Amino acid sequence: MVGANLKAETFSLMEKRTSLEAEMNAIIEILCGPGGPGISGNLVDAEGFPRSDIDIPAVRSQRHRLAELRNDHKDITAKIDRNLELLHSVKIANNGPHSPENSAVSLMHDITSQASPMDEGPILRVPFAIIDEISDASPAAEDGLQLGDLIIKFGNVENGDSLHSRLALEAQSNQGCPVPLDIMRQGSLVNLTVTPRQWHGHGLLGCHFRSL
Repeated sequence: MVGANLKAETFSLMEKRTSLEAEMNAIIEILCGPGGPGISGNLVDAEGFPRSDIDIPAVRSQRHRLAELRNDHKDITAKIDRNLELLHSVKIANNGPHSPENSAVSLMHDITSQASPMDEGPILRVPFAIIDEISDASPAAEDGLQLGDLIIKFGNVENGDSLHSRLALEAQSNQGCPVPLDIMRQGSLVNLTVTPRQWHGHGLLGCHFRSL
């Protein structure tokens, strides 16, 4: 029964995490839309006055909600990881073919096979950058990237520190080779590839990533 209870709880947590990710991405798209302040952009103008082009109370509310969702997401991911470790421990500890816990083997298989790609591992499927500039006829444009695309993963780069230097290094290291991307576009997860390469414009991609 321990395994069955863990299975039910883990599936429930995965569903909650997917719901959190959907709400987080919706908020990010609003904040990072055209003319938006972004996740951490200034709410005052160059003279120190509140910006008149945005709804400041709404932005503050959205940012606060996003912070809450991220904390909840972190907690739920930790619980999912603990449950999977427990199920794995039950599987290893089970040596008797008639043991009630023998079902842990199938439970682990069910969880890993039925979980969506967004539920695999403790990966936070939240964008870390947005394409705020893209040049016509650039490698990025020709390979399918669009203005406003939210970057979840670029090659081996996923969130973390020193994002701009890591993104540049990833592009330089893969010049002439397709780099897989996970992006969020209009609320949908999109997978595509872009090949960093020389062209008549600046850089190897011809687009600019703005950190969120």
